[in-house]
Parts: sequence; C-alpha cells; structure tokens
Amino acid sequence: MTGFENLLYEKSDGIGIITINRPKALNALNSATVGELAVLIDEISSDSEVRVVIVTGGGPKSFVAGADITEMRPLNAMGGRAWGKQGQDVFTKLENMPQPVIAAVNGFALGGGCELAMACDIRIASEKAKFGQPEVGLGITPGFGGTQRLPRLVGKGRAKELLYTADIIDAGEAYRIGLVNKLAKPEELMDTAKAMAQKIMSKSMTAVQLCKTAVNKGIEADLVTGIAYESEAFGLCFATEDQKEGMGAFVEKRKPVFTGK
Repeated sequence: MTGFENLLYEKSDGIGIITINRPKALNALNSATVGELAVLIDEISSDSEVRVVIVTGGGPKSFVAGADITEMRPLNAMGGRAWGKQGQDVFTKLENMPQPVIAAVNGFALGGGCELAMACDIRIASEKAKFGQPEVGLGITPGFGGTQRLPRLVGKGRAKELLYTADIIDAGEAYRIGLVNKLAKPEELMDTAKAMAQKIMSKSMTAVQLCKTAVNKGIEADLVTGIAYESEAFGLCFATEDQKEGMGAFVEKRKPVFTGK
C-alpha cells in the first residue's frame, strides 16, 4: 500500500480504515489530501481482502472541517472549477467503490467534510459531531457535491434551508432529519462502526455489492429504469455460490457461510 502524508490506512479482519490525518488543520481537505484519497480509493477498490471501508478523522475534534480555505482563497474562476471537479471526482469514486463505506464522524463535518460523509453509504456520528454546509458565508457554493447529495438525503426543503442559512447542526438534529443513520457516544464511535461493518460482512458480500450498485444507479433514474437495474442484480445473484449457500442454509435451518463467490 502506498505511503501517504495526510492519510492513515489500516486493514484488519476485512475492514479497511481510512483516517484523514491533518489534525492541526482540523483535517481540512487540501489538494494533496484529495489526491492521496483518490489513489487510496483505487488501491482499496482492487483489494479483495477489504470487504467494508470506514472513513474517519484524526484527532478528537474534527472529521473534516471543510476544504482548505487558505489554498482556495487566491483561485480564479477556472481554478475554482478545477478544484471543485477534483473533489467531485474523488467523492464520486468513493461513492461508487465496490465495498460499502461507513463514515465514522468523530467531530466537525463541515463543508467538504459533510460532503465527504454524504458520499459514504452509511453515516455513524459521535454525539459531539457537528454538520453543516457553511459555504455561502464565504461567498461560494458547496463544490464537492453538497447541493446534490444533501437534498437526496434530507429532502429539498430541509437541504435548501441548510444551504441558504449556512446553519451548523448538532448530531441529534442530523439524526432527526436523516442525514445520519446512527449516533454513538464518542468513546464508542469506532466500535459501533466496526460492529456494523462486521454485521454487513456476515452477509453475502456479492449480494451487498449488487445492492449498492442497484441503489446508486437506480436512485438517479426513473422508477422503471431503476427496477430494471434491480432485475439484473437479482438475476445475477442466482449465478453465485452465495445464493446456493444462503438458500440452502435457510432450508436446512443453519447459519450460512458465505464466500463472496
């Protein structure tokens, strides 16, 4: 695995853990960090030993407190567009990697940090976490997918309120509006994320990955097209050993042992 300056990566028991590690900058995303993340996502995507990914932030205060404003400040329109495109491309790569991705949000998830969390499949937040898209207070819009993923998660009206006011909300409110799947005490956050990862890994990973693909493709399509994606995924399952094992175990009243084949 490639060495990184701004990321930490560990792999254990089928779980890959990515830590954004710039704690002195509250893990703000600069171009170097986003570039490293792109490389790491590609490496993990091709690693069959990794079945679930967890993304978190280094240090006690912040998941990712946003993009690096010092780096962004001097950009012109072309530079701003290129920076936004870089972030969008990497977050879309994360969203579409084969493994399920859990965001373990340990602190501030603002701007690019909230956008990073939203690109993950599932969000588990520390009770001390804070969420927001404060970009309009800086004279810009979200640039890493926030105007698109936020309304898909919490609804158009709630998303517009958060985008227009730049309000920062606590973890409880994020959970209430559906931005977060689950809350955890700060000291239990990673254990909670790992427990969910292990629960997912106890199922057929082939079926889980096909579910992910069907949801991601179908949510952007009309219902008829989405159902067609589901039909293809459903049919493919019947060409797998996992389907034979899962249904066989059910009939035989035993726990299935899935191999991902």
